[in-house]
Amino acid sequence: MEEEAAILGSNLEEFSASATVVPFDPPLPLLRIPVPAGPSDDPSAGPFVLVFRDAGSWHSAFRATEAKIIEQCEAGARVGCSISASNKCKPPWWKTLFGVSAADFAEREKCEEREMASCLAASKEACIQFAKGKCLPPFRDARIATIDLKGTMQLDFGAPETAKNTSEARKR
Repeated sequence: MEEEAAILGSNLEEFSASATVVPFDPPLPLLRIPVPAGPSDDPSAGPFVLVFRDAGSWHSAFRATEAKIIEQCEAGARVGCSISASNKCKPPWWKTLFGVSAADFAEREKCEEREMASCLAASKEACIQFAKGKCLPPFRDARIATIDLKGTMQLDFGAPETAKNTSEARKR
């Protein structure tokens, strides 16, 4: 009994509110908001459709998504280019029979650097095109809420004009 009290007394700090409460970041606002579905919408999808609040939120979501896809594509390309460069620059099998000198390692390192640079340059354009192909179809069909002069909400379909220039600007 006394033993349990001594153990509990020494560990009271571990059960304090500051030690046991985990703080969470405040929730992010919704990227899209629900609005009642119109008569032309598919009724099996439910009574609401999701729309972007404005063209600015659409544009920022498009750019963030495109940037993330490009980042992930380039990370994958780095792995592939590294393997490719290593395979292209490895010495012939018969050279290992005679031994490899330090000069051979330096030459292989330079070869791998050249191969990596050329492979990454080629993959950059491919990643931009890949991201564009993945982002444009869903974002092109997205709905954007706008308020007209009478104060009523209108739903615009399709991408704002700025989207067409966004991907072009990334190439430069």
